[in-house]
Amino acid sequence: MVYLKTIYQYLIVLFCILVLNFALPRIAPGSPATYLIGGLDIQFMSQEQIQKVLHEFKLDLPVYTQFKNYLLGIFKGDMGLSVIYGRPVWTILLYRLPWTLLLMGVSLLISASLGILIGVIGAWKRGGGRDVGSLILVMILGSIPPFWIAMLFITLFSATLNWLPSFGAYSIGVLPGTGKYLVEVIRHLVMPVLTLTIVRTGSMYLTTRSSMVIAMEDDYILLAHAKGLREKTILFTHALRNAILPIYTRLMTSLGAMVGGTAVVETVFSYPGLGNTIYESVRARDYNLLQGSFLVISVSILICNLIADLGYPLLDPRVRRQGAEA
Repeated sequence: MVYLKTIYQYLIVLFCILVLNFALPRIAPGSPATYLIGGLDIQFMSQEQIQKVLHEFKLDLPVYTQFKNYLLGIFKGDMGLSVIYGRPVWTILLYRLPWTLLLMGVSLLISASLGILIGVIGAWKRGGGRDVGSLILVMILGSIPPFWIAMLFITLFSATLNWLPSFGAYSIGVLPGTGKYLVEVIRHLVMPVLTLTIVRTGSMYLTTRSSMVIAMEDDYILLAHAKGLREKTILFTHALRNAILPIYTRLMTSLGAMVGGTAVVETVFSYPGLGNTIYESVRARDYNLLQGSFLVISVSILICNLIADLGYPLLDPRVRRQGAEA
């Protein structure tokens, strides 16, 4: 019953997302006609000629008709044509999404692993020199804008040392499926992953450390010490297990947010993911592509939050008992 209530609430949120996703691009100033025709050429065209261009992309229809077509298109898998590329939006998104997932997945795996490991060690040695040094380093790195880190990497590793490529996902002319293609993908992935790892590790570290500090002050940890259990067993079996809920929450919210949160990094490195797609569609007022991109990001965040909510009872029996009592 609790699960059904949770899913019902998320369905309401999903509908609100669909409405906002449709409305926000149209509230923004500017028109896709400016991009389709060109800023200078549009001044010399009649209103009929402009309407003919908009009609091709179904942008001349009344707003309520566009909204109806928009909802029907989502359920049919048809988000319309992209103004920029002149191709179906879903075709573009299906090409761009795997690149974002690759970038996001690798960086999240590294940042989460580092953040949890350093957080556990920091809580174990709290107050010591390493713990204080880690806190200071995390606060410094967390305050640096990701685009600045990205440009610094490009300047150092690409422009100065010429070690790594500065843009794209692979070099032009490399055939997919070959060993050289795999190497190129990895080389193009290094700097974006490093940038996101630096940005994301701090939040996971702080969440893990604070949760572990609270868990290690409970009575059962004192009892575990009294039993003579090994320090690593106490840390990873008892303390970390009971501190897992905040860490799990942070991990799931980071997973959802990173689908769209890679926009700045992808734009700096011209990486062909969803973030760069949003940047291109905003510049061109490409309503269909912008709606499709935002929809994928919003649904990703929603799904990750739903998985987090449904996963709490499985991770902590106390949450399961509270749900049963409710």
